[in-house]
Amino acid sequence: MSIINPVRVRFAPSPTGYLHIGNARTALFNWLFARHHHGTFILRIEDTDVERSTQESDQLILEDMKWLGLDYDEGPDKGGAFGPYRQSMRLHLYREYAQKLVDAGKAYPCFCTEEELEAEKQKLLAAGRMPVYSGKCRNLSQEEVERRKAAGIPFALRFKVDPWGSVGFQDWVRGEVVFEKQYIGDFVILRSDGIAPYNFAVVIDDALMQITHVIRGEDHISNTPRQLLLYEALGFQPPQFAHLSMILGPDHTRLSKRHGATSVAQYREAGYLPDALINYLALLGWTPESGQEIISREEMIRQFSLKRVSKSAAVFDIMKLNWINGNYIRNEDIKKLTALALPYYQRAGMVSNQPTSEELSKLERVIQVTRGYVETLSQLPEHAWIFYTSRLEWSEEAKEILKTDSARRVIKVLQEELKGIEEITPDTSKNLLAHLKAKTGSGGKNLYLPIRAALTGQTHGPELYQLMDILGKEECLKRLDFALQLAKA
Repeated sequence: MSIINPVRVRFAPSPTGYLHIGNARTALFNWLFARHHHGTFILRIEDTDVERSTQESDQLILEDMKWLGLDYDEGPDKGGAFGPYRQSMRLHLYREYAQKLVDAGKAYPCFCTEEELEAEKQKLLAAGRMPVYSGKCRNLSQEEVERRKAAGIPFALRFKVDPWGSVGFQDWVRGEVVFEKQYIGDFVILRSDGIAPYNFAVVIDDALMQITHVIRGEDHISNTPRQLLLYEALGFQPPQFAHLSMILGPDHTRLSKRHGATSVAQYREAGYLPDALINYLALLGWTPESGQEIISREEMIRQFSLKRVSKSAAVFDIMKLNWINGNYIRNEDIKKLTALALPYYQRAGMVSNQPTSEELSKLERVIQVTRGYVETLSQLPEHAWIFYTSRLEWSEEAKEILKTDSARRVIKVLQEELKGIEEITPDTSKNLLAHLKAKTGSGGKNLYLPIRAALTGQTHGPELYQLMDILGKEECLKRLDFALQLAKA
């Protein structure tokens, strides 16, 4: 299949809850496809499910898209030449095109009640047959139709489906897909409340917005034949289709809450970086030609192709996501990382709600020396408490180290040396440690462990010169003094 230019793709979520990780992957693949082909990426909100759609979910979707960095060219908050971009504002269009089909003899009023339709469905299922609408309202006379309308009987509009033959399409991911028309049946294009169901509204929207490629989940495959019949009946050029495989949990069932976090908001709250989550989602069903696992957005855009999208289901692996996220944390620009991590330190009470420049400067240094130990931003504060409290949690091993004569000597000499300098910097602390080795005759663990134990209460942590630089001269002296008192106890 060839690319239709100019490329126009869309991501069309329903605002009925949080942005699911599977939908975010769909949005990403549409975005990558558009950017690779220098096309247009559109956000359209499908909010015709009045009972379940909420304004809060609508706004959360916009926030999540912004946080993920999936910038769209047209959308509800950006506008564009093909708006409006919320289905609830396009109802007049669906009604207009539904009436065109009625006028052309391609659709008809259906007066069947929900109870009648359900009884018909159960009867067919009991007989082992497909629950296809019988079409009993299809051949009502015009006089009978008008009589029922005049009586105020509610009616929907159904599209006429020729029961002979088949309808098929070439899928970018799955190849040729064919459906027999006899199993489709006459389907509703306008409900009795005047709301257009998904299959009709999406065709009108995609056609009028000149969508060239529809990239969506494989759960929409069964909708495609109905949509193709509508494109043909309305005289619209259908787009090309690509149906993405499902994302499964580790037990190979569809990803759901029982597998843990499933929404973008939950991963955002847990401390995953947007670039890391994007990187991981890209690898769920797509393989870069380079084989890279850590791949920048620019490289994703350059290499992206639907031909390298797998039709096999992708399995969500939280350990791999954590590994990727840890990699991004270790390599992120320190100022950007500090801005992303700041809320976690504020919640932990380590940084004020309106931090001063001094607080932010210290936080940058703390993050710099601790980010190598974590996989998520939410884990950072637990590695930073030694920089924000004088009430240390002493390990038994640290206490035992401080009780030795050689350890006390190292600490006393360090106190003397510290009192002789104006301030601690990374360079002065390195020189200090070199002098200590010569003055005490201790080296290796016999030198460094007592200092670490005295300053942190632990036997492991950041490099000593970094630790002393962040704590500062006065705090180091306080901790060394307390350590000597503890050693005498």
